[in-house]
Order: sequence, then C-alpha cells, then structure tokens
Amino acid sequence: MRNPDQVAFYHTAAWKKCRDSYAASVGNLCERCAAKGIIRTGDIVHHRTYINPENINDPSILLSHDNLELLCLDCHNQEHYGDQIKKRYYVDREGKVQIKN
Repeated sequence: MRNPDQVAFYHTAAWKKCRDSYAASVGNLCERCAAKGIIRTGDIVHHRTYINPENINDPSILLSHDNLELLCLDCHNQEHYGDQIKKRYYVDREGKVQIKN
C-alpha cells in the first residue's frame, strides 16, 4: 500500500515530465519484453529502487532515468506480485478465451 506522500508524488508535474521523457527515451516499449525479443508497448514507468518513506525526497531515486524502467502491465504486475497473480482467463486449444473456475 502506498503512503500519502508517495501518492502525491505521482501527481506532480516533475514526475509526469520525467515519466514521459523516460518512456520516449526507450521508444515507449516494455524493456523486459524487448529484452526477450517481444515488441510490446510499455504502460508503467517503474522505479527499480522502490519508493519508501526513507527515500521519498531523494531526487536520485524519484526522478533519475537511471532508476527507471518502462514496463507493460504484465511485467509490472509480475515485478510486484509475482506468483500471487491468478489468471482468470486462458486460451483453449481452439483459440477461444475461457474463464477459469
């Protein structure tokens, strides 16, 4: 759960400018997918070093391109939730989307 300072940070003009410039600098592609040869649009600029109460005011953590990574939603969720993510759908042998029970 994010703390209020962290939530407020993500609404600042400085973050939005940094986020947008970083995404453009990597061609708006998910970096982890691209490393596997998969071309997929990135959705979330992720902080490699997670933001916490101790570093919430450190611009080298918050606004440095060196600490950022552009990820698609799947890669971002894998980073934060790993195997806790339960897929609700799957594609059967006929190529139809099915709901898991």
